[in-house]
Amino acid sequence: MRVITGSARGRRLVAPEGLDVRPTSDKVKEGIFSAIQFRVEGSYVLDLFAGSGQMGIEALSRGAERAVFVDNSLRSIRCVNENLRNTKLEWRSEVINRDSYDYIKLTAKKFDIIILDPPYRHGHIANLLPLAAKKLSDGGCIICEYEQEAEEPSAPEGMVLRKIYTYGKINVAIFEKPDAEEAEE
Repeated sequence: MRVITGSARGRRLVAPEGLDVRPTSDKVKEGIFSAIQFRVEGSYVLDLFAGSGQMGIEALSRGAERAVFVDNSLRSIRCVNENLRNTKLEWRSEVINRDSYDYIKLTAKKFDIIILDPPYRHGHIANLLPLAAKKLSDGGCIICEYEQEAEEPSAPEGMVLRKIYTYGKINVAIFEKPDAEEAEE
């Protein structure tokens, strides 16, 4: 697992051991960032269920202004912190050891990009999407990674499904929140 491009290009990342974390493959990560490449520069990113932090770190490496990493596992938090130190991106980051549901419900912050890559087979995407949509800036997007057998997530109110990408057994849905001008048209 490595950073694909940007300021930390080629840096190796560590991941927590065990079956709790399922790191996104480089192929899927490359596909996601190709799809959102013009949104990343200067953005404020939320990486929920951060795991190793690789998705938020990739965003920072590609020019995101700031990223918040949230995970309830101390092993994951340690890996995120180590990866941020190794990529020299910790100064643009906030790492929070907390339940993702609690965080998204209680934060007052708004984000430009929200990454949802929760554990599979628990219905987290369907439950989190409406909550995440309320914390998304106008013109922002939510990226959802889920197993192919899962039910396709539906767009929360005020959002549109931009596209679903399939990578083997993984699906990635990208939802957009139109900015105020687009919503009026």
